[in-house]
Amino acid sequence: MRISLHSWLFFIPICSLFLNFGIFVVSQSQTCLSDQRDLLIGLKKSLIFNRTLSTKLLHWNETQFPDCRLWKGVNCSKEGRVVDLDLFNESITGGLDNSSPLFSLHYLQTLNLSFNKLNSSQIPSQFGNLTNLFYLNLSNSGFAGQIPSEISNLKRLVTLDLSSYRLLSYSMLEIKKPNLATLVKNFGELKELYLDGVNISAPGNEWCQALSSSVPNLKVLSMSDCYLSGPFDSSLQKLQSLSIIRLHFNLFNAPVPYFFANFANLTSLGLSSCGLNGTFPEKVFQILTLQTIDLSYNELLQGSLPEFLPNGSLRSLLLSNTPFSGALPDSIGNLSMLSRIDLSSCDFNGSIPNSIGNLTQLVYLDMSFNNFTGPIPSFSMTKNHNDLTDKIHSLNWKDLLKLVHLDLSNNSLEGNIPYSLFSLPSLQRLRLSNNQFSGRLEFNVSSTLLNFLDLSSNNLEGPVPTSVFQLKGLKLLSLSSNNFCGPFQLNNFQQLRNLSNLDLSYNSLSIEYIETNSSSSSFPQINTLRLASCNLKTFPSFLTNQSTLHLLDLSQNQIHGEIPNWIWKFYDLISLNLSYNHLTTAPEVALFNLSFIGALDLHSNQLEGELPDLPPSAIYLDFSMNNFNSAIPVSVADSLSSAYFFSLSSNKFHGGIPQSLCNAPYLEVLDLSNNTLDGMIPRCLIEMSETFELRVLDVRRNKLSGTISDTFSGNCGTVPRSLGNCKSLEVFDIGNNYIEDTLPCHLRSISKLRVLVLRSNKFYGSIHCEGSNAPWPMLQILDLASNHFTGPLPRKSLSTWKAMTNNEDVAQSELKHLEFDALGITEYRYLDVTTVTMKGQEMELRKILTVFTSFDLSCNYLDGPIPDNIGILNSLYILNLSHNAFAGQIPPSLGKLSRLESLDLSSNQLSGEIPVELADGLTFLSVLNLSLNQLVGPIPFVKQFGTFLEASYERNKGLCGCVLKTKCESAEPSLPPSKDIHLKSRPLINWNYLSAELGFVFGFGMVFGPLIFWKRWRILYYKHVDDIFFRIYLQLYLLGQLYYRMLAHRNVGRRY
Repeated sequence: MRISLHSWLFFIPICSLFLNFGIFVVSQSQTCLSDQRDLLIGLKKSLIFNRTLSTKLLHWNETQFPDCRLWKGVNCSKEGRVVDLDLFNESITGGLDNSSPLFSLHYLQTLNLSFNKLNSSQIPSQFGNLTNLFYLNLSNSGFAGQIPSEISNLKRLVTLDLSSYRLLSYSMLEIKKPNLATLVKNFGELKELYLDGVNISAPGNEWCQALSSSVPNLKVLSMSDCYLSGPFDSSLQKLQSLSIIRLHFNLFNAPVPYFFANFANLTSLGLSSCGLNGTFPEKVFQILTLQTIDLSYNELLQGSLPEFLPNGSLRSLLLSNTPFSGALPDSIGNLSMLSRIDLSSCDFNGSIPNSIGNLTQLVYLDMSFNNFTGPIPSFSMTKNHNDLTDKIHSLNWKDLLKLVHLDLSNNSLEGNIPYSLFSLPSLQRLRLSNNQFSGRLEFNVSSTLLNFLDLSSNNLEGPVPTSVFQLKGLKLLSLSSNNFCGPFQLNNFQQLRNLSNLDLSYNSLSIEYIETNSSSSSFPQINTLRLASCNLKTFPSFLTNQSTLHLLDLSQNQIHGEIPNWIWKFYDLISLNLSYNHLTTAPEVALFNLSFIGALDLHSNQLEGELPDLPPSAIYLDFSMNNFNSAIPVSVADSLSSAYFFSLSSNKFHGGIPQSLCNAPYLEVLDLSNNTLDGMIPRCLIEMSETFELRVLDVRRNKLSGTISDTFSGNCGTVPRSLGNCKSLEVFDIGNNYIEDTLPCHLRSISKLRVLVLRSNKFYGSIHCEGSNAPWPMLQILDLASNHFTGPLPRKSLSTWKAMTNNEDVAQSELKHLEFDALGITEYRYLDVTTVTMKGQEMELRKILTVFTSFDLSCNYLDGPIPDNIGILNSLYILNLSHNAFAGQIPPSLGKLSRLESLDLSSNQLSGEIPVELADGLTFLSVLNLSLNQLVGPIPFVKQFGTFLEASYERNKGLCGCVLKTKCESAEPSLPPSKDIHLKSRPLINWNYLSAELGFVFGFGMVFGPLIFWKRWRILYYKHVDDIFFRIYLQLYLLGQLYYRMLAHRNVGRRY
C-alpha cells in the first residue's frame, strides 16, 4: 500500500518530537565527567575534617554513588562539570593549600567554604585561578593574614564574602598590602561585598574612594568592625544602588553626612557603636524603602525623630544608648510594619503617643531609661483622637497581638497600670519598674505565656493581687520597692512551678511561711530570692529544701538568734546578704564551704567572738557594725585573693593590722575604721606590685600610733613614703588616731586623691609641700583639723586644688556620689563615709557628692594672714579655719565663694571690719562664726548676714550692730567702696541713697499730686475707694454673721 506525500508530511513533526526527546533523555542521563569526580575525590582525601560532624564530605563515595551529581554539596552543569560546591560547616581543619585539587575545578561558579576551622591558615593565592566564580563565600572559615591580591582576578564576582566574627576566630584577615583599592579594582560586576571583621585600617577618603571608583553597582556594603575611620567621603554617594549599609563597630568620630538621605534604594542602615557625632539627618528616616535603621551606642550623636510619611517600610528602629531627644511624633503610627523598636537609654521626653497602638506588627518595644511622662496612652482610642486625659482603667492593648517584649522601665510614667496588658496573648516579658505608677494592681489573666514581670520601684499599693498566682509560666517576679501592704503567705508561690527569681523587698508586707507536711518540698526551686525588709521573724523553712539557690537576700528584717548551719550548705550560693538583722552567733560551720560565693554581707548585726574563716573566692566581704572582739587573724588575706571590698569597721577588733593583707592584689576598698587597732600601717600594704589598685584606705578612729622615719630601718613610719606609689587611691582617711608625722607630701603624685583626712592626730610642721608638682588636682575634702600644724597658709597650694575651683556647669555635670562598685555591681556599692565639722559639732557624712568640697584646718597653730587668693576656691561648701592664730583682715575675696554654706573663722586674731563683699556674695551661707577675734566696725546687716544671731559675732570688742548689745553710732551699714569716687577733701555725695530719696519723692508726687490739684481725679479716686471698702466690709460683716450662727448651733448641740 502506498502512502501519499501528505501522510509522510504528517509523520515528520512526530518523528522530530521523538528525536528531540531522545536527545534530552540522553543529555539528562549523562553522569558527571570522570575527571571532575576524580578531582572531588582527591579534594576529599586532601582535606582534614571531623568525620563525626561532617554531613557532606563523609558521604562522597564513588563506589556507592559513581555519579557525583548525587553527592551532597555538589552541583554539575549539563555537560557534567562541577559548577557549584557547598562545603558549609564541614568542620574542615586543614589540607587546603595552593596544591589542592580544588583549584583544578576551573568551571566552578559558586563556592562556599564558610564556617570551617582552617586554623588561621592564609587564603591560598590559587583562588585567583577560579575565574568563572561569581559567588565566593569564605566567611568564618578560619583563614587569617593578608588577603592575597590574586582574589582581584575574579572579575565575574557578584558576591564576595570574606567576613569573620571575632568570637569564632583566633586571628584576623587583613587588607593592607595590597590595600582595599587593589583588591576591588576589577570588581565591576560586584553587587554584594561582605568584609566584616577584616582589618582594613583605612581613613574615610581612602575606603570610600576605593569603593566608589571600582564597584559602581554595589548593593550590599557590609564592613563592620574593620577599623575604618572617618570622615565619610562625598565620593560614597556615587553608589546609588546601595540597598544595605552595615558599618557597625568602626570608630568614625564624624557626623553622618546628609547625602545618606539620597540613597533612594536603601533598605538597611547599620551604624551602631561607630563614635558618630553631630546631628543625624532626619530625612534618612523618611526614605520610603528603609526597613532597618540601627544607630545604637553612639553617645555623641544627637537627633530627633521626624514626621514619618504614610506607608513607610520601616520594620526595625534601633536607637538605644544614643542621645536622641524630643517627643515621639504621633506620625510614628504611620509605620504600620514596625516590629521592633528599641529607644532605651536615649533622652526622649513627653507622652507616649497613642498612635503606637496602630503598630499591630509590633513584637519588641523597649523605651526604658528615658524621660517619658504621663500615663500609658489608651491605645483603644487611637483611631478617634489623641487625648491623654481619659481614665486609665479604660486602656486596652488588645490590638498588639504579636507583642512579646515590653519595657517602659526607668521613666516618669504615672497613673494605674493598665489591666489589659496582662491579656496580650503573646506577651512574655513585661518591665515597668522605676516609674511612678500608683494605685492598686488589678488584672485578669487570659494568657500564661508571661514569664518575666518586673513592677519594682513604683508607688503601687494595697495587697498583692491573687491573680499573680495565675501566671503559671512566670519565671521572674519583682514587686520590690512599692507600697504593697498586709499579711502575705509565701505558700502561695507553690502554684508557680516555674518560678526561679522572686523579689518582694522593701514593701510594707508582713511575710510569713506556714509549714505543712509537704509545703517545703513542693515549693519551686528558686535561683534568686530577695525578701529584704519584709518583717520576717525567722528564716523561712522551705529554704532547707532548696538546691539551686544562687542569691539570697534577707537583710533588714527582724531575724534573731544564730545563723543556721544549713545556709552554709548552699554550695552554689553566689551572694548572701543577712545584714541589718539581730543575729548574734557566728556560724559554727566554716564559711569556706561556700566555695563559689562572690558577695557575703553580714554587717549591722550583733555577731560576736572571733572572725570566722572566710570563703576563698569572695569579691565583697562586709562584717562591719557587729560585736566581733578579737585580733584580726594573721592569715586573713589567704581568703582575699579575689576580694575587691573588705570591711571590718565598727567592731572591737584589736591588735595590729596584719601584713598579710598585702597578699590581696585586687583589693580596692579596705575599711578597718572604728576599732581599737594599734601599731602602725604596714609598709607592705602600699609597697605592693603595680597590679594593686587600692582606692579607699579607711583606718580612722583606731589607736594607730608611731613616729615617722625618712628611712624604713627599724620601726617604719605609720604613713609610708611608698604610699605615693598607690596611684589609684581616692580616699585616705587616718583620722582620730595617734599618728605623729609631718604632712605626707609624698602623696602628691596620687592625682586621683579626692578625700584626705588626717584630723585628730599629732601631725606637725608646715602644710606647704615643696616642689613643682601640683598636688591633688581632684581633692575635694581636705581635713587637717586638730593637729599641731604651724606656719602660714600657703598661697601657692590653693591654686592647685582644681576640684575646689570648678565652675558651676562642670560641677553639675558631675553630680553623683563618691562611690565604688565591686566589679561594677551596683548591689555591692560602697559609699564613702567621712566626718565634717559644722556649728562646732562633728557630723558623719555618709553620702559624699562628687561636687561636695570641704576645707578644714581648725584647731591647729597656723598663723599669718589668710591668703587673698582664697576666693579661687569657689566650689567650697565648708570652710573652717577656726582656733588658729590667723591675723590681719578678712580678705574680701572670700565673698567669691558663692556656694559656701558654712564659714568658721572664730578664735583667731583677725582684725579690721567685716568686708561687705562677704554679705553680698555668700548668699547660701547658713552657718557663720566670726566670734573671738579682734574685728571692729558695723556688721553688714544685709542678705544672709541679716539672719545670724549674736553668737556669730560675740567677743569682738570693736564690732557693733543691731544684733549686738553695742550699737553703732551711725545706723547705716558699711557698703562696698565705689570705684567712681574720687578721694578728695570735699564731702562726697552718696548717689545710692540720693537716688532712692528722689525716687520716693517722685513716686509720692505722681500719686498724691493729682488728688490735690485735679478735682475730677479726686472725685473718681474717692468713689473707687468707697466701693472697695464697701465690698470688703460687707464680706466681713456677712462672714461674721455666719460665724456666730455656726457657734450658736454648736453650743446647742453640746447641750443635748
